Amino acid sequence: MNELSRRWPQLDVTLAAGGLFLFCFALVNRWFWAHGQLVDWPVYKTYGDAIVHHGLVPYRDFALEYPPAALVVFVIPSLVGDYRMSFEVLMALCGVGLVAVVATIRPAAAYYVGISPLLVGSLILTRFDLWPALLTTGALAALLGGRHRLGWGLLGIAVAAKLWPVLIVPLALAWSLMHGRLRASLVGLATFAITVVPFALIAPHGLFESVRGQGDRPLQIESLGASLLTTFGRPLVITSHGSQSLAGHGTLGAFFAAAQVIAIVALWIAFLRGPIDRERVLQYSAACVCAFVALGKVLSPQFLLWLVPLVPLVRGRRGIAATILLSAALVLTQVWFPWRYWGYVEHFHLAGVVLARNLVLLALLVVLAWPGSLARPGGVGSTEPP
Repeated sequence: MNELSRRWPQLDVTLAAGGLFLFCFALVNRWFWAHGQLVDWPVYKTYGDAIVHHGLVPYRDFALEYPPAALVVFVIPSLVGDYRMSFEVLMALCGVGLVAVVATIRPAAAYYVGISPLLVGSLILTRFDLWPALLTTGALAALLGGRHRLGWGLLGIAVAAKLWPVLIVPLALAWSLMHGRLRASLVGLATFAITVVPFALIAPHGLFESVRGQGDRPLQIESLGASLLTTFGRPLVITSHGSQSLAGHGTLGAFFAAAQVIAIVALWIAFLRGPIDRERVLQYSAACVCAFVALGKVLSPQFLLWLVPLVPLVRGRRGIAATILLSAALVLTQVWFPWRYWGYVEHFHLAGVVLARNLVLLALLVVLAWPGSLARPGGVGSTEPP
């Protein structure tokens, strides 16, 4: 044990925070969390069973809205049997892995990930977003630890699992370039290509449609733009792309899509104009993902899972404020999702709470993107390692 502790200095933290995560993960399958769940695993099961039990090829033989590396967590439970339980166990393992990875960057943040199931709620059991979150955070940990090829390899797979990790690519390129390891980025390109190109060759149209379909989505009912309309008006709700959206309002949707792109590009530029150091990589990684979540025309509750491992890695007073705001956004989401979701969709009940959640996310973006340092020397807000 002593030898293992010397090789893995964060072992005690990982064990404690990992155990905390498993305890909290088990809790959100009970009590009030067990009621009115809205689950996605049956959709994943249709994908996994189509491949494992029927020999069908994704994108060619059936439509798939997710990128190819997501198939890993869809197929494994189909191989094991008892899909729901197998999927939950798989997500629990991803969560423990996420705790371990976060502990290597900032041990104190691992405890926040440990309690995150209580803040996220029951959706953490039935969404696969812990998988790309694990890959992305693992990529950051490897890059910051000087293991550039490993970091880029993980980042390539992360992008192939769910496209949002591409937001971190410009930051990672600058980091590797500064350390004279830019060629390591080719490993990321290779892992992405190995995952995606076979499907692009077998079913180019199906793969293209899966990407195009995400870009064509209307204003989703939980987004910032939609919550403004549901709070102060009576828009028409339709079902589109597997979720509830607002009919019309294409101009407002285009406005938020443009605002999202502008904010992310502005964050990339701001990062490149300052020192390329460890703390700014973590800060701007969280900020870019937050901009994508807060300003997009689509905002599903599971998107907040992407922020859970990233925001507490930000240090200083900025990190404290950001973590408090993220926690508030997660709790506000649980006020109406999942058990009051249909009341919101059909009658706009608690629309003000949805809007408040989205405004909190906007405040989180401001805190993460605010120029200059919000840290104080020494104490809780210190930028020194814990």
